[in-house]
Amino acid sequence: MAMDADHIKELIQEGIPDAQVEITDLRGDGDHYAAHIVSSSFEGLSRVQQHQKVYQALQGRMGNELHALAIQTSTPE
Repeated sequence: MAMDADHIKELIQEGIPDAQVEITDLRGDGDHYAAHIVSSSFEGLSRVQQHQKVYQALQGRMGNELHALAIQTSTPE
């Protein structure tokens, strides 16, 4: 069962309240997404720690309802 882009965005914003989230459906199949997440909470964290924070926000759905998600994280400029 695939997740839609709006649900992915909602989960990330619930888990990372200040996040600005942009979700792109890479294939138009509702199964392969890219996410660009900007949050001040990423400051001082390694790239791995930033991505772990996003995975935590997804509440275990990665690999289940959410098949593929390319993650790009950054801090506000």
